[in-house]
Amino acid sequence: MQRRDFLRTTGATLALGAMASGCASAPRAVATATAPTDYDPLPPLAPIRARPDRLIAISVCTRPFRAQGPRIEAEKLGRKTVVHHYGHGGSGWSLSWGSARLALREVLATQVAEVGVIGCGAIGLTTALLAQRAGLKVTIYARERPPDVRSSRATGVWSPDSRYCTAEHATPDAVARWETMARESFRTYQTLLGLPGDPIEWRDGYALGDEPFNGGHGEGDGEPVYANLLPLIRSLWPRGQDIPPGAHPFPVPYVRRYTTMVYNLSSYSRLLIEDFERGGGRIETREFERPAELEKLPEKTLVNCTGYGARALFGDDSIVPVRGQIGRLIPQPEVNYGLSYGSLFVVPRRDGIVVQTGAPGDYGNADATPNHAESEAAVRQLAALMAKMRRA
Repeated sequence: MQRRDFLRTTGATLALGAMASGCASAPRAVATATAPTDYDPLPPLAPIRARPDRLIAISVCTRPFRAQGPRIEAEKLGRKTVVHHYGHGGSGWSLSWGSARLALREVLATQVAEVGVIGCGAIGLTTALLAQRAGLKVTIYARERPPDVRSSRATGVWSPDSRYCTAEHATPDAVARWETMARESFRTYQTLLGLPGDPIEWRDGYALGDEPFNGGHGEGDGEPVYANLLPLIRSLWPRGQDIPPGAHPFPVPYVRRYTTMVYNLSSYSRLLIEDFERGGGRIETREFERPAELEKLPEKTLVNCTGYGARALFGDDSIVPVRGQIGRLIPQPEVNYGLSYGSLFVVPRRDGIVVQTGAPGDYGNADATPNHAESEAAVRQLAALMAKMRRA
């Protein structure tokens, strides 16, 4: 996830561009935030009603990180061709459309009229839709579907290089592939704005600091150095704006406004499923424990979109689980801004105000058990911040 690092870097650290770390093949970006005298006035900011008793959900997702980046390639499995499409780290939603186009090329190369997609999360749904739009008959096979899939527990912000790959694996080819996926996904998301249910929205947020923003990165303890890729596409969204003291209500000396996309995952997932079924697609509940079980499916070409599940199903030990927990407060329509302050990260989604913090030991941790004390502590931290905000 590490979305707070994305917003800290894009909005708070002069658009250095990484959620995680520097990339040897991409130069570090120069400062792009506005000068303190060049900013848009802030609108009145409604306070967030942050109390632990307003927590309506606490969930944990297991992000499938691969040091090499996502696996997008075809493999023969008996009489079947399996196109692997998994391992996006914390970038699954953000890269899904562009990544699905690359997987679709592998599918079309098999020259079939029907395809089966294994998995019904962010990657599975977008892959199925693009295959359907290419004229193929598509069936999704999955044990779970939204809202019970792992990707439904994501933070829900545009974070295209969140744990995408390590710096040492950021080869020119890997970087070019990432840029292609990111730009294509960004373009597609702009076509989903303004739809009923607001599946995709642009939101402002405020990165808060007790000290000047220094452009640091945000790896957690024991984590590798991640590739810093955002400078390649940084021109796609507004630059950060420094807000001088007295022009904002926050109890800190340093504030930078950022603007980012937010995915309202409940309405967005429903939109994807409805579009798929309206196009003639079918979702069949199936569970697979071994690759040999895929031989029983009628389609000759299958796309493996199982995410972290590919570690068990295909024995891919290159997938490293990275635990991420979020809590959701009761929605407040009047709260239309996000926050980033230290380890605290807040996202204003339609289905609730997401409150997230990091915890030591998330990297390599496959435990999906919610820790209520962790989320309650984050809400209390947010409450303390709200209590010190200056009221309009």
